[in-house]
Amino acid sequence: MHIEISHTTEYLYTAPVSYALQKVRLRPLSSGVQEVVDWSVTVSGGKIENQYIDHYGNHVDLVSLDPGGQALSIRASGSVETKCADGVTGKIYTRAPLWHFREPTAATEPGAEIRDIAGVLTRYDTTLDGLHGLSAAILEKVPYTLGATHSHTTAEEALTSGGGGVCQDHAQIFISAARVAGIPARYVSGYLMMNDRVDQDATHAWAEAHVDGLGWVGFDISNGYSPDERYVRIAIGRDARDASPIEGLRLGAAEEELIVSLQVQQ
Repeated sequence: MHIEISHTTEYLYTAPVSYALQKVRLRPLSSGVQEVVDWSVTVSGGKIENQYIDHYGNHVDLVSLDPGGQALSIRASGSVETKCADGVTGKIYTRAPLWHFREPTAATEPGAEIRDIAGVLTRYDTTLDGLHGLSAAILEKVPYTLGATHSHTTAEEALTSGGGGVCQDHAQIFISAARVAGIPARYVSGYLMMNDRVDQDATHAWAEAHVDGLGWVGFDISNGYSPDERYVRIAIGRDARDASPIEGLRLGAAEEELIVSLQVQQ
């Protein structure tokens, strides 16, 4: 499938900012499930200071705000050819070893509720079936609900709050529970082309678990199925922070307003 993407992130500040730096992971890379046809990242109100590939294999741009600036715009756009692999990304590995994806992070540290829901995995004959069962159990326990959590909500907090969650929460709960069972699991950020609209509210997120014989297999817990040709991968990591499309810092007391415009279409 040929997918066209235009994604603009704009930061507006109430006062001049002396220094701001953003770590930008907005360049999809070609793999067995997608081929990048063309792609660009352009910056207004700042510049790309440096570029590198991190230990997860993500392309990272370091973007700085012009000194004394009050606005920064980062636009990522291009086209990607994708294919359906029934959610199987396969035996594609980076410098990060498999054991690294069994280790908890601050956001995915399991508590009593995570350990309890991880028990779902023992009810199935195969690991793959168990992971699908885990995905369904998470969505039943944490229905998709906007505004119930925030960007720093941990997996355990999202599972125990009773207020629902979004794709970030679902992915991190799944990852945490899979690791309790000794299964390597990781977070994936990217784009999802919705069949009923072009304009999207935000980027998407899902999880991948490593299954012997298959390699990495994806699970979109929020939608209840595995990623297909409508998905474009941007970055991976142990949790949402590792794979965040944009994260950064700034100096000064200025307040920040964030405006995001995202279109995904054929």
